[in-house]
Amino acid sequence: MKEFLNTIRKPISSPVSKRILYSALVLIVGIALGIIAKILDETPSNSFPPFIEILDLRNFFSRIGFWLFSGICISIYSKTPLRAAINILLFFAGMVSSYYIYTVKVAGFFPKSYMMIWIAITILSPFIGAVCWYAKGIHPVSLCISVMILMIMTRQAFVFGFWYFDVCYALELLLWVLTLAVLYKKPKQIMVVSGVGILLFFITSPLNLFWGIL
Repeated sequence: MKEFLNTIRKPISSPVSKRILYSALVLIVGIALGIIAKILDETPSNSFPPFIEILDLRNFFSRIGFWLFSGICISIYSKTPLRAAINILLFFAGMVSSYYIYTVKVAGFFPKSYMMIWIAITILSPFIGAVCWYAKGIHPVSLCISVMILMIMTRQAFVFGFWYFDVCYALELLLWVLTLAVLYKKPKQIMVVSGVGILLFFITSPLNLFWGIL
């Protein structure tokens, strides 16, 4: 099994000090982003500088797209699938804990249902991160994982109905483009995976996946 997985993408060794430093930075970034997301959520939009209001960062951080993209990047740029699992767990654990500690201690309320959803996502994140790590490659398994990732990101960036097709948020369109850039380098890969991913988006569009759960 190990030999087969190595044909999909081969792990790269790195010094222990670099692994610890990278994981610590991931945890710190997760904690910081959780606090920032909650501050944006609690602050009236007209209190922000104009550029933040125009970008609509408050709603951007309240949606799943940014967090999915962050998890994808953390996973892809880890050196091994095990490191991807550890790093993505640290990121989501830091983000979720800081977000909801701020919610309870500062904002003064306890959104139990949403918190349980995010705790479940955090628990599942190591497995998902390890799987996503294999998306960076040219093996057929890598391409299949990439298609699923792109389909999910497409669902966050676009909305589709019988008489309409539109962009949800400009920043999530940017994340969609960046997802392609992170996963692929060759134009042929981009064409194949984006084509299949978009097709799956249209097929699954009636399903309301990952919508507004933060």
